[in-house]
Amino acid sequence: MSTVTESVDVHVPVRTAYNQWTQFESFPHFMKGVESVRQIDDIHSHWVVDVAGAKREFDTEITEQHPDERIAWKSTSGETEHAGVVTFHRLGESDTRVTVQLDWEPEGFVENVGSAIGADSRQVKADAQRFKEFIEERGTETGEWRGEVDIPEKRA
Repeated sequence: MSTVTESVDVHVPVRTAYNQWTQFESFPHFMKGVESVRQIDDIHSHWVVDVAGAKREFDTEITEQHPDERIAWKSTSGETEHAGVVTFHRLGESDTRVTVQLDWEPEGFVENVGSAIGADSRQVKADAQRFKEFIEERGTETGEWRGEVDIPEKRA
């Protein structure tokens, strides 16, 4: 299992940064290799990605979500096994630190080599920087979902 953690400080209020991150279908605007994300319901989405020529499709489930604080997810199907969390930290009225932690299982020679040389970390860092540019340039979110999702044990 490979783990990547990257942070970026964005010059927007925590609510704006969080709200934008809940708009999964906008991810292709700032995540390289993400071709599309289709929201199925409040906690499920379907992803199509192309990373280094390897096209993959997978489904994800939000496992925990608390407005202005955190969104955690895991893959539920497809070839790409991963899980992660993004957290939002208020630095001031108009400044937020966004931290992304991604745990994933590289598949095959190319992904294992990419992980070993830090390509996955560089990709997450570049995507975080593109998120910063996207949200700061807009100055406002494209939408929002402020629902709560409790960890699976609390949902049962």
